[in-house]
Amino acid sequence: QVQLVESGGGLVRPGGSLKLSCTASGRTFGSNTMGWFRQAPGKEREFVAAHTWIPRSTYYAHSAEGRFTISRDNAKNMLVLEMNSLKPEDTAVYYCAASPTPRATLSNAYGYWGQGTQVTVSS
Repeated sequence: QVQLVESGGGLVRPGGSLKLSCTASGRTFGSNTMGWFRQAPGKEREFVAAHTWIPRSTYYAHSAEGRFTISRDNAKNMLVLEMNSLKPEDTAVYYCAASPTPRATLSNAYGYWGQGTQVTVSS
């Protein structure tokens, strides 16, 4: 079992920045890929970004490229998503997830999920 806890969500103005963190505990050695997904009201959950440890690589949704940066500290079992130039359409609940699959960008590849943290972008 892997437990994931997100933090860092909140209210931010358009153009602002926010940093989300995800702390993992439990049997984390199987979490080769850790990712962020988001779900806005009335919409399906969508991929945002992922970090694969072996081979070392990162992946971004088109909507996140150039604005969001995913990073990982395995020694601290922590995943971070730095979000810049935020837009109202970035408003959603953001979820951290873990998968044993390299390069996983589909939600069904992830077996462990956090409870989510709300991000609201509004003036």
